[in-house]
Amino acid sequence: MRIAIRHELAITPPEGATNAVMHLLLTPQSGPTQTVESWSVSTTGIGNAARFSDAFGNTVHLVNQARPDGEWKVSVTGVVNTIDRHGVLGRSHHGEPVPTIYKRATVLTKSPVTMWSKFRGSSESRLDVLHGLMARVGEVLGDGEGGQEQSQSEGRQSQSQGGESETANMVDLTHAFVGAARALDIPARYVTGYVAASEDNEASFHAWAEAYDDHLGWIGFDCLLQMCPAERHVRLAVGLDAVSTQPIRAVPEGDGLKQIAVSVEMAQ
Repeated sequence: MRIAIRHELAITPPEGATNAVMHLLLTPQSGPTQTVESWSVSTTGIGNAARFSDAFGNTVHLVNQARPDGEWKVSVTGVVNTIDRHGVLGRSHHGEPVPTIYKRATVLTKSPVTMWSKFRGSSESRLDVLHGLMARVGEVLGDGEGGQEQSQSEGRQSQSQGGESETANMVDLTHAFVGAARALDIPARYVTGYVAASEDNEASFHAWAEAYDDHLGWIGFDCLLQMCPAERHVRLAVGLDAVSTQPIRAVPEGDGLKQIAVSVEMAQ
């Protein structure tokens, strides 16, 4: 599927700040499930931004602005061609860390034992366990209505796109799955990206999880939509949790991240 994406965000540094730095995780990479046809990140200072790969293999822009004044806007546009591989990305590729790094627990990914205890010592295959875990997380935390937003708060930074309850639900579901998989000694990571509209959900900035199988490699699990990511999903960044995958982090923090608009649709 050929998908066109437009995403606009903004952040406002504190009044009187003499310098501000933005850390941008807004550049997808080509891989087994997608090929980036074109992509552009536009903001003040992007021409002089440092560009590098972080510890998780994500492409990062580090943007400086002297004496920032008012709202700092970021605009993303691009076209990505996706392939439906039933959620299977395969083994880690060059530039990615070893899967075991994703066994590390974080504060946000703590999962209650009741979420994963029934799968401990299971005779089922790891793939069956992971599908069962996705269903379990949806059963316990899902609202049955689907959703398409992401937000998190750490300090004063946050990202949102619509109703706060739906936003929090998606993040909670993804964290619960990641934490439960790690509790079962299965590497799991938090993924941000985009999802195109379907009959059951709207187009949006989105989040889901990926877990590692020794035979198939990395496999995606979208606990909110209760499916493995397919051709409507576009991967953007991966990390340990929602904080490490924030599309924008700023120093000083300012008044938080605001999503102005997002468009994800099939391209001609």
